[in-house]
Amino acid sequence: MDFNLDETQSDLRDLAAELLGREVTAGRLEAHEASGAPYDAKLWRSLARAGLLGACLPEEAGGAGLGPVELAVVLREIGARVAPVPVQQSLVTALAIARYGSREQREALAPLAEGDLVLTSALREPGRDLGAAPAVTARRDGGGWVLHGRKSTVSYAAQASKVLVPATTEEGVGLFLVDPEAMTVRAAPVSTGEPAATLTLDGAPGEPVGARDGEAFAGLRRLALAGIVAVSSGVLAGALALTTEYIRTRRQFDRALAEFQAVTVQIADVYIAGRALDVAVWSGAWRLAEGSAEEAETDLAVAALTVTDPVLKALYTCQHLHGGIGLDVTYPLHRYFAWGKHHAHLLGGVEARLDTIGALV
Repeated sequence: MDFNLDETQSDLRDLAAELLGREVTAGRLEAHEASGAPYDAKLWRSLARAGLLGACLPEEAGGAGLGPVELAVVLREIGARVAPVPVQQSLVTALAIARYGSREQREALAPLAEGDLVLTSALREPGRDLGAAPAVTARRDGGGWVLHGRKSTVSYAAQASKVLVPATTEEGVGLFLVDPEAMTVRAAPVSTGEPAATLTLDGAPGEPVGARDGEAFAGLRRLALAGIVAVSSGVLAGALALTTEYIRTRRQFDRALAEFQAVTVQIADVYIAGRALDVAVWSGAWRLAEGSAEEAETDLAVAALTVTDPVLKALYTCQHLHGGIGLDVTYPLHRYFAWGKHHAHLLGGVEARLDTIGALV
């Protein structure tokens, strides 16, 4: 296993970092939040023009055909800038369709590369862990399929052209593409400010993606986990950079905060949490790319636990080191904290992640 990025991955990272660093400014984020828009459409188009939305799309859709490591590379940069665009949701869903869908379904992803398509997945259900078989059901109806049940905390559901919905059938668990207009979409705000919704499916028609043997569902879940932990890695890196600069320049008693031993110990703990998460993220993404599903499952479970516990504690430390300004919503740190809390919530919290690791070992 080599944790160094290859030339393609490094170029992809540098391109994403340069574009996001240029466009995702504090003023731009404030303007977006004041606008009430679901996402920054201008930034979304810029990402498309740069080829970042097409990087992980299959060649049939005009993409570069890259995989989970490249997905993690892009999403880590998105998290580091807390960029308000549906990249995580769209690319995870697209990569699952690329792996398990038909040729026609893969070709239908082409508009995403141009920024003309938003996709999302509906993995969460009320009171159920991400790995549990869905309570949502799908049954044959004539020549098609219809779905019944509820999904919760589905980001960008109202903006998506299609939602990828896992559902239990008589054969097993399968994935189905569903039109949001065929469901009841009820807004459910989340701490990041991004639009999310609870979905009610009452006979909504669905287009199957892959077989109903559970393999595609497990693949989507692993990709979603990889996406969440990669974004979280970027979120902590962004918060660490902001905090490091603050303690370097903020002075008390004629000394920079960074010169106080208690401060250096605390910022070191933040760094260690980030490094621990990175090891698990890159290992999990690499194993996914290599097709080592069981090993990837374990690495991603460790990464998910890290997001729900050490990373959250590290974000609290970042706020503490900022003092009162860390709680000011006009200061950028609050966005990192909100994103960190939200992604920990998506993972079900530390107890759920410990249960998952316990089941694996």
